[in-house]
Amino acid sequence: MKGLELSYQFYLQYGEPMLQRDFPQLLPLVAVGMAGSGSECFGYDDELSQDHDFEPGFCIFLPDESIVDEKTAFELQRAYDKLPREFMGFCRSIETPVGGRRNGVIRMAEFFASKVGTSDGRLGENDWFFVPEQGLLEATNGRVFRDASGEFTDIRQRLVNMPRDVLLKKLAGNILTMGQAGQYNYNRCIGRGETAAAQLAVSEFVKGALHTVFLLNGEYMPYYKWCFKALRDLQILSELHTDLEYLISSGNDEESAMKKVMVIEDVCGKITDQLRLQKLTTFSGTELEGHAYSVNNMITDGEIRNLHILYGV
Repeated sequence: MKGLELSYQFYLQYGEPMLQRDFPQLLPLVAVGMAGSGSECFGYDDELSQDHDFEPGFCIFLPDESIVDEKTAFELQRAYDKLPREFMGFCRSIETPVGGRRNGVIRMAEFFASKVGTSDGRLGENDWFFVPEQGLLEATNGRVFRDASGEFTDIRQRLVNMPRDVLLKKLAGNILTMGQAGQYNYNRCIGRGETAAAQLAVSEFVKGALHTVFLLNGEYMPYYKWCFKALRDLQILSELHTDLEYLISSGNDEESAMKKVMVIEDVCGKITDQLRLQKLTTFSGTELEGHAYSVNNMITDGEIRNLHILYGV
């Protein structure tokens, strides 16, 4: 069973009755769901995920202390801790005084501040460049089971999409990185016999390509270990996962290097086609550097447009 479904069923069977019975006054104020860290919150969990931090549980997100005081929050946490220790064959972890709680009672403000740096999800345009996309994903992933006030959902909604100019700046920088690492430096490293440096160039190219594809989909790129899994589920250019996996996992002998050059150009061509399809470039050549600057020129805010092209990388 997937972790989100386990969480939901545990909430329905035990959490909701507990809230209705013991804390009816909180029902209009709290949000309940599962979101944040952990593969289950992304839907990426599998049998291997169950070896740590996998358990029946859910989050109860509280508004600030002026609405729900600390005494009530403490009583709610105690009631949550008393819920059954085992459910559907899975055991809940033993609570410790050390931090790192992923479920139970959590203040909304603390949750969002830990993920994006602000308690209400309001970010200035420049702030978007400094919030890790993994944090934005953790703030908006998972599933909300109830949110009568809508406050938790409203904050999440503010974070679902980055501003277009920020997206374009990040896109321009990652396309330029792809061009420099893949179309230019990989060949030069191979020509010098620097195969380790060549593989670093390929790694930079693949990272830039991954980020570019997520941006073209209007999606945040997840933590590195989930990038390829998430890539395969994207609507646009998901087929690139095969080429990118090959580039990053193959060697740099003469035959492999020749093939890699062709694969790199194929990836660049598909990304260029998508840029044109989305009307994000007017450059007519094949060099990604030209497309990077063309994308940068699409930025409407002059201050953001005039920042260094790699500012968003």
